[in-house]
Amino acid sequence: MKLACSSTAFDERLRSGELTQLEWIDLCAHELSADGIVCDVRHFPRTDTDYLAQVKKMAVDTGLTMAALRHDGFFDADREHMEQALEMALALGAPLLSAPLPPETAVSWADMQGRLGAATSLAKRLNVTLAVRNAPHTYAATSADMKRVSKEADSAWLRYGPDFGALDAASEPEALAGKCVLVWHELGRSDLGATAELLREFRGFLCLSDAEGGATAESARQAIQAWRIVLK
Repeated sequence: MKLACSSTAFDERLRSGELTQLEWIDLCAHELSADGIVCDVRHFPRTDTDYLAQVKKMAVDTGLTMAALRHDGFFDADREHMEQALEMALALGAPLLSAPLPPETAVSWADMQGRLGAATSLAKRLNVTLAVRNAPHTYAATSADMKRVSKEADSAWLRYGPDFGALDAASEPEALAGKCVLVWHELGRSDLGATAELLREFRGFLCLSDAEGGATAESARQAIQAWRIVLK
């Protein structure tokens, strides 16, 4: 298992301008010694071809893998904007786009089925796999929900990108492990051993994040060091 850092964890510093996206990439490489990064679409100052190429090249030059692109609004978008998001992931060299599904109160299941069909069709064409994240009150809140979505989509381009700690008590996280392509874990959470046990055969990235966006270089460094010890 490899360790990535999400720019979502540094949302406060990135939004305030205290830290630029390129400075964050440098921090991940040289201060945190991460293996990879997950870029949140909210933190791109520009999305033109030249800038995306610069981000990709900097990741390569610093030895970081572009593990995924995070796009929380992906499944809320229309087909045109879904395609643009997947093209952005492709330009960055990100093999995955990670997103939650909409809340159950926002769209009908029939509408959700249509969105899954459009998203997986585009994902297949552009060869960017969708890593669905679980989130409370969405169509992918529990392990049963996620399995239902996977069955409905019936596509090799839709897989799981769960945060096991965000699943409810009735969920069966081990039922998701076989189709996990990315795993999320909140900074400072203490269930490292339990998560590592679920991921004995997992060879992808575990991405460290912070829902509050208040991470510091020190808190992220400590989290990565703690995971290195668990994974020895």
